[in-house]
Amino acid sequence: MTQEENYGYILRISLDDWEKQVFEIKKYYTAVRRKWHRGTNILLARKTDVGDSFIGYGVVGKVEHLWELSPEEEAYCQENNWKVVITFKALTRFKNPYPIKDTFLADDPRKGSFLHGARLSEEQTDDILEAAEELQG
Repeated sequence: MTQEENYGYILRISLDDWEKQVFEIKKYYTAVRRKWHRGTNILLARKTDVGDSFIGYGVVGKVEHLWELSPEEEAYCQENNWKVVITFKALTRFKNPYPIKDTFLADDPRKGSFLHGARLSEEQTDDILEAAEELQG
């Protein structure tokens, strides 16, 4: 019997308003199609003063598709071409962003927006989270 690996994912935030929204309402709206499920770790990335960095992470609590949303939220998603709403049961913002160039991803050919939706192994996710938490002091 094999144990299914608990993958993590990188999701990028491109706008100040969207960053504020994610951390205020604990929801991430996306068009990225993955097998999202409860308990998945999501690493949140953003361009910062020190370059592309991880600015926080969340644990998926709920995943909703358009047909499961209120009419208002469905319309908001359709305006932005989003297909899924990820609600976090836990969400942490890093006081000090963790530069992606300081991780094993520095050698990855995908950069910037091309990391959006990237899947990470459980070990890779844990390595990033441990190093980011050490950076917080």
